[in-house]
Amino acid sequence: MENTIASSRSHVSDLTKTALVAALYVVVTVILAVISFGAVQLRLSEMFNYLALFNKRYVYAVTLGVVLANFYSPTWIIDVPLGGIATLLVLLLCRALTKNIQSIALKIVITGILFTVSMVTVAGQLTIVLGLPFWPTYALVAIGEAFSMAVGGITIYMLNKKINFSK
Repeated sequence: MENTIASSRSHVSDLTKTALVAALYVVVTVILAVISFGAVQLRLSEMFNYLALFNKRYVYAVTLGVVLANFYSPTWIIDVPLGGIATLLVLLLCRALTKNIQSIALKIVITGILFTVSMVTVAGQLTIVLGLPFWPTYALVAIGEAFSMAVGGITIYMLNKKINFSK
């Protein structure tokens, strides 16, 4: 009986943490919508990508957050499915590539680089839907992502000293 109660509490705790991170991703993206979408992006909610390095539940939380936030995108028709799939795949790749690395700082650097490179999907969407030139758009979106991931990486690194994200 005690194991069932403990298991139930753990499940509720996992669901709550997942929902909270997904909601935070959406809220931060939507509140800052003016800089979260388009060719010049500074999506500060991308900092939540780093949480997936600490616990697999955050892969699903961030992916859900991206899907829901992308409904506010001017290119939502393509951004919702492709943005969600791209986020899921990059988060899984980050976890796979960093699973044997002990250094949190190195994991954060690798994740930041992978997400910056992955902005090829966003540039492709903007090129297809809005007719923007691919390479200049990719450069702008990648620079914005690199900045967002750098700020987010420092933030999560510092918070990790106070909060155990793996639990």
